[in-house]
Amino acid sequence: MARKPTPAGTPPTSGVAHMVDLVRHVVPPMHPGGIPFVAAPLAVATLGRRKPWLRRAGLASALACATFFRHPHRVPPNRAGVVVAPADGEIALVDHAVPPAELGLGSEERPRVSIFLSVLDVHVQRSPVGGTVRSVVHTPGKFLSADLADASEVNERTSMLIETRDGAEVAVVQIAGLLARRIVNDAQIGDTLPIGDTYGLIRFGSRVDTYLPAGSTVLVERGQRTIGAETVLAQLPTLS
Repeated sequence: MARKPTPAGTPPTSGVAHMVDLVRHVVPPMHPGGIPFVAAPLAVATLGRRKPWLRRAGLASALACATFFRHPHRVPPNRAGVVVAPADGEIALVDHAVPPAELGLGSEERPRVSIFLSVLDVHVQRSPVGGTVRSVVHTPGKFLSADLADASEVNERTSMLIETRDGAEVAVVQIAGLLARRIVNDAQIGDTLPIGDTYGLIRFGSRVDTYLPAGSTVLVERGQRTIGAETVLAQLPTLS
């Protein structure tokens, strides 16, 4: 979310209030899914306050978890027909592949962009396009390293199909990785998602695949870093 300028005539805030406002805009908030992971080590640090090593370990673990579950504000582009990155990370694949069978998109290959998320990346997922959720399917599977090509087919995943207002179908697939043991997708069939809206989370290290309609123009390359909700992956084809 972009920071709004202070309206003319607004009285200046106090020094403390101004510092708090600056911190709020610099330090990203935490996704609610991370609260239990931060609360547990904080409790350990509190209970072990008479043992310095235990207190330090608890505080360090809480800080690491809060960093992992950070949920920064993002501002999607306002260009029509664009597909934005559903996640922060590194583009591991730009190719053509058959979408997951559970989405019912047929056996024809479509343009695919795969983003690998390391444990250091922001791990929330964002809608690559604005539209209506047509399908959400969870498929159990293995936990191979998410940067392997086979991970798209054999790893545990949650697949979601979004239909834009113009009728384009874009699929986004959350794929568990070597360390990931939990995929969260809060979207439901029939929901309307704005472009760049946060809909899910993967813990801890994973991959997100985006399947595009035939005729889409891919605008990124393998090895490129992405910023979720802001990096433009592709331009959708013009539908008649």
